[in-house]
Amino acid sequence: MLTISSTTSPVIFYSDGDFSVFQITKNKQFKQFFKPLLLASCCALSFSANAHFQMLYTPDLLHAKGGEISFKMPFTHPAASGHVMAVDKPQAFYVIRKGKKTDLMHTISDIEWQSSVDKGHAYQADVKLRGLGDYVFIVQPSPYFEVQEDIYIQQITKTIVNVGNLPTDWNNDLGLTAEIVPLTKPYAIYEGGIFSAVVKSKGQPVPFAAVEVEFINYLPDMQKNHFAKTPIMTPPSEIFVTQTIYADANGTFHFSLLKAGQWGFAALSIGAQKTYKGKELSQDAVIWVEATKLP
Repeated sequence: MLTISSTTSPVIFYSDGDFSVFQITKNKQFKQFFKPLLLASCCALSFSANAHFQMLYTPDLLHAKGGEISFKMPFTHPAASGHVMAVDKPQAFYVIRKGKKTDLMHTISDIEWQSSVDKGHAYQADVKLRGLGDYVFIVQPSPYFEVQEDIYIQQITKTIVNVGNLPTDWNNDLGLTAEIVPLTKPYAIYEGGIFSAVVKSKGQPVPFAAVEVEFINYLPDMQKNHFAKTPIMTPPSEIFVTQTIYADANGTFHFSLLKAGQWGFAALSIGAQKTYKGKELSQDAVIWVEATKLP
């Protein structure tokens, strides 16, 4: 059963029963957005056991000084070291620093990424950090056709790297068709701290957006292009592998990062483009953040 109750921010409760009984607020504003919320809920339920996450992974988001860093970009299931999905070359890869956009498509190369399930085609990039400040890296992958759902999925993904402890661009709204704009520095969160953000599409908040959350439970080996064989932690049950939360009426959500490491947030089907090659398109926004152990 799914129960929804609130006046400004819905709280969602799941049970193992049929998806058939609803308790909803009489608040007019919430009713206005209830239909898309229900659609997002169904989408989240179908994906929750096998969530898709576009990775834009580099081991450390906070650097004392500049230099070369590498990114790995498999489209996979990082919390479970799951299936690696082969996607065509990204449509765009770039960085924004101090308001300036720099194209990085020339840095992308092909790799094979190994998970505990299979090996699949993926991409990597080697880039240089020059100077202090925030580097907002964004990859716009080509849409991936999910046969089981008969839809295309495109996850516009953001990873923010800081150099020298000088914040500059981390909370800028870039006006992307699907975007998660952080309200918390994504590279400066203690383990147990809270990450807050706003889900947006072309600068406008998306009320009641469904947001999936996964922890990178199998550390990526940057040299050998595979996930570690041993997980960092063992979830108490499968339902904890991918967690689903919802933004409030203003598109804002909060989540406590209870384990040190990197966490991914994917706001589902929020983009302006809804179809691709005659099929439904789920245009998602993804952001990666890092929690650091207390000293």
